[in-house]
Amino acid sequence: MKIDNIMDIANYFSYNSVVIISYFLICLLVLIIDTISKGKLNNFLTTRRGSLLNPMTYIRLVTSGLCHKDWTHFRNNFVMILLVGPLLEEKYGSISMLEMIIITTIASSLVHLFIYENGAIGASDNVYMMVVLCSIVNISQGKIPVTLILIFLFYVADEIIKQIFKRNDNIAHDSHIVGAICGFIFGYFIF
Repeated sequence: MKIDNIMDIANYFSYNSVVIISYFLICLLVLIIDTISKGKLNNFLTTRRGSLLNPMTYIRLVTSGLCHKDWTHFRNNFVMILLVGPLLEEKYGSISMLEMIIITTIASSLVHLFIYENGAIGASDNVYMMVVLCSIVNISQGKIPVTLILIFLFYVADEIIKQIFKRNDNIAHDSHIVGAICGFIFGYFIF
């Protein structure tokens, strides 16, 4: 295959959602390296209680959102992020989308650390943020969108129940709840 043919193929694709696609690719790279290193990368990047003088304590508040337990965990998060993320990035802009992802990841890491010794990993807090944010994307004149109520009833309330009854399923339901709250705050009060 000639270089010209490769360039012709590349012209058919658009990097249409810079933040969401970059987030996907970074998390995929972290998953691959973590798999090769047999969990050492996730162990290094995951939030944990530690000295406030250690700069990694603060960096891990964000990097824990790049880690995933396995392919299934990664796939489950990114199917939804790739579905709704580009729409949100188009509506709010790339910089705002990046800020929302980082703020949500830090908030859920802090809440999880308050409850547990070690932080949660994954992007599911951002999944919940984006789903709730999508449900109120067309908010107008102070009216509550029915989609927000339905998302809360069918998506968020289940996480609250699971968190209250502390099922031992190795899922950070508190992070999902924090993500949903962040999505509501971003959609209703900030943007």
